[in-house]
Amino acid sequence: MSEAGAAEGRPHHVLLAVTGSVATIKLKEVIDQLHLQAKGKLPRGIEVRTVASRCALHFVKDEWRDSSFMTDADEWSSWSAKGDPVLHIELRRWADVFVIAPLSANTLAKLANGLCDNLITCVARAWDPKRPFLVFPAMNTLMWEHPFTERHITHLRDLGVQVIPPVSKALACGDVGTGALPPPEDVAARVISCLPLQESRATPD
Repeated sequence: MSEAGAAEGRPHHVLLAVTGSVATIKLKEVIDQLHLQAKGKLPRGIEVRTVASRCALHFVKDEWRDSSFMTDADEWSSWSAKGDPVLHIELRRWADVFVIAPLSANTLAKLANGLCDNLITCVARAWDPKRPFLVFPAMNTLMWEHPFTERHITHLRDLGVQVIPPVSKALACGDVGTGALPPPEDVAARVISCLPLQESRATPD
């Protein structure tokens, strides 16, 4: 993978991660919306690569997976000796924008406390703060309103992460309240809005 920003005229690179929230069932709709909205706004188009946590795989249908779909297993299988590429570093270099949608309460806590125990959190820990990093928390209302969540969100924002709050609706658990992923078209619009700013930046590590 080449360093993001190095190739003139190439598509914008979107790294989309999904975690262990039921909102992961919206993955295909989010990707479809990204491509649809990019057609009208980004002449160079976009390329999307997807990373899924172990728990997210419970909600991911096999037919959604393609050659750009990555999991923790790929982090370890891609490296066997000194000099081999390190996947989370390669993804960091490749991506113009890093998006976690949905962001589960568990992964939120990991990010806020600096843990890097899987592919997604390793990318986050290695992320270049000069590039956009967006997260879309999605969880049960009481989990969203928990004091821990407020602390974690504040900490991420202090680190420069763009936190897009969930919306209120009937949730998958049957409760009605705040905690749902915004509509896929809104997620895509927020991501696309970051990309025109990325015409040139980033120097190689």
